[in-house]
Amino acid sequence: MADLGALFLRAVFVENMPLTYFLGLCTFLALSRRTETAFGLGVAVIAVMGVTVPANQLIYSAMLAPGAWAWIGMPDLDLSYLALLTFIGVVAASVQLLEMVLERYLPRVQASFGAFLPLLTIHCAILGGSLFMVERRYDLAEAAVYGLGSGAGFALAVVMLGAIRTRLAYADLPAGLRGLGIAFVLAGMMSLGFSSFAQMAAP
Repeated sequence: MADLGALFLRAVFVENMPLTYFLGLCTFLALSRRTETAFGLGVAVIAVMGVTVPANQLIYSAMLAPGAWAWIGMPDLDLSYLALLTFIGVVAASVQLLEMVLERYLPRVQASFGAFLPLLTIHCAILGGSLFMVERRYDLAEAAVYGLGSGAGFALAVVMLGAIRTRLAYADLPAGLRGLGIAFVLAGMMSLGFSSFAQMAAP
């Protein structure tokens, strides 16, 4: 249990998707202008990653991994080359389901995403979570914790950036820094801050 807790904290702080691996920066920057939208995006990423990473772990270990079909006499069958396509399909189905739920119960949140919610289908941070899971050979429990932790780390980062940008909307910034300019500066400074967690976690 302690190892799972450490894995969760590592996924949130040390291996933060947008601030450490620089994955998912498109939505990270585009939807962080308002705290409410950033919070909604964070919850959506937590939901999608919390479902897709363990689901993809089950699919990969049961059907795609080398030797997965040994139980029916086909030990040499290796379908791991289908992992990327399969993962994208699982993510697409999860995002479609999330979009349907939001449209039915939270239409204002769904409308605030605009065209960015369908882009979660090919969101590199969400897909990266499943690919990292395969590379690190996580079991189901580890995959579930890692998915939730990675989603929570993305949510934390985007809400922090959204809160800072909301306050800076009233600041008298130079013309060249308004909009995305200051967003890139803030993202860089936040990345430097989160890099300190990696130094603290280093053995």
